[in-house]
Amino acid sequence: MKFLDLCKVYIRSGTGGGGCIAFRREKYIEYGGPNGGDGGRGGDVIVEAVDNLNTLIDFRYQQHFFAKNGEAGKGQQRTGADGNDILLKVPTGTEIMDEDQETVLIDLAETGQTVVLAKGGNGGWGNLHFKSATNQAPRRSNPGQDGIERTVWLRLKLIADAGLLGLPNAGKSTFLAATSNARPKIADYPFTTLIPNLGVVGVDGSEFVVADIPGLIEGASDGKGLGDLFLGHVERCSVLLHLIDGTSGDPVGDYKTIIGELEKYGGHLVDKPRVTVLNKVDTLDAEERKFIADEIKAGTGVDVMLMAGATGEGTVDVLRALKATIAADKIAQNAVEEEAPWRP
Repeated sequence: MKFLDLCKVYIRSGTGGGGCIAFRREKYIEYGGPNGGDGGRGGDVIVEAVDNLNTLIDFRYQQHFFAKNGEAGKGQQRTGADGNDILLKVPTGTEIMDEDQETVLIDLAETGQTVVLAKGGNGGWGNLHFKSATNQAPRRSNPGQDGIERTVWLRLKLIADAGLLGLPNAGKSTFLAATSNARPKIADYPFTTLIPNLGVVGVDGSEFVVADIPGLIEGASDGKGLGDLFLGHVERCSVLLHLIDGTSGDPVGDYKTIIGELEKYGGHLVDKPRVTVLNKVDTLDAEERKFIADEIKAGTGVDVMLMAGATGEGTVDVLRALKATIAADKIAQNAVEEEAPWRP
């Protein structure tokens, strides 16, 4: 199945049915009076977040979604049938944006969350509604209200606790494969990972979700390489795992390249907690490991952990560091929610 995280859809809610103009025709009732029924209401366009989807690929093949119109009213005070609603199922973590692709209408971050994107029009009144003492035979009814037609964008941001960052071939996919049941593509050339991958990792009896996104290069914010198209998938993460290739000739430059792209991307992504790891240390001896770690510390002021994803060396310590940061972030979020002012 192909991966798609941004698409445009056209929606339209149903138009309400028109009211009916009718009169009683019983043989022995001389002044029957009006008995036209109301029209039925149009159907709504509803969006629901579900947990069994991880891509928006279904919306590539169908972009138009129209709810049914309400039926017109009938005689004998019969109300027209309501139009059927239409339900769009999207992956949890989908943002619904207006046509300008900037205004976020709703963020479906929880499974089961629903929103009515376009409400159906009300049905019109039949002539029975207009009967009065001075107008006992009204020949008037209302048309149904028009439905709402609009264009919206769906943007998927995967739900994960930790996100992997690094240059191409920094060892992100190898780390994900070594610590989870995910099987991302691994090869010795850049941009092996073309779409985000999710994996569930476990350490000390607890589990959390890690997202692996395609590698960034200098100029990604300008569209070089795969650009920063997939950075949105780590916006929701509690912690970022920044992997630096230990075999690179310029580890400090590699670190600054990734941080520079995060700053250009914006969205407070650069302010998220990060765990920085020097990967592929299995190719280095003890003296080289210490020299490169000290070099990164001196050039960036950041402490680095040592790990070899291919052999599993140091992976448990890295997972424990991620777990501790995720737990601290959840505690901070709960504290903010508890301190939020009460609103009626």
